[in-house]
Amino acid sequence: MTFSTADLYDEHGEHLGSCDLQLRQFGAHRTFTGPAATVHCYEDNALLKSIVSTPGEGRVLVVDGGGSLHTALMGDMIAQIAADNGWAGVVINGAVRDAAVLAGIPIGVKALGSNPRKSGKTGAGERDVPVTFGGTTFHPGDRVWSDDDGVVVLRPSV
Repeated sequence: MTFSTADLYDEHGEHLGSCDLQLRQFGAHRTFTGPAATVHCYEDNALLKSIVSTPGEGRVLVVDGGGSLHTALMGDMIAQIAADNGWAGVVINGAVRDAAVLAGIPIGVKALGSNPRKSGKTGAGERDVPVTFGGTTFHPGDRVWSDDDGVVVLRPSV
């Protein structure tokens, strides 16, 4: 996979959304791209887990966890499920855990940081809804690219 988010920005300009958050790399794949699937969940990862347990078909799951670093929304077991089911990557406005193990799982994972604390498991949240963080809105079906420079998104109509 060869692309550069900087080159994509040069090509598309302001039509391309660029997430302002300084997300950290956690997965083994430092670059990833695919159509967006979205979920909004706050300190509860049951819905996230149910989504990545379905065929990913090269998609990128964009997770709005409200920016919480209090609990981890993804750890090694959920990341492995996502990788096994063909997800290209996960972008999390929140925390992960098992950072050392995530580095060896063949998937892209970007998040704000890490925290060993588990999240809730009630299933609270919404899926397939627009999510906004880092000055950018991600809609289901948008094209997402991620590399060491950041995360960018383009609406399909552009």
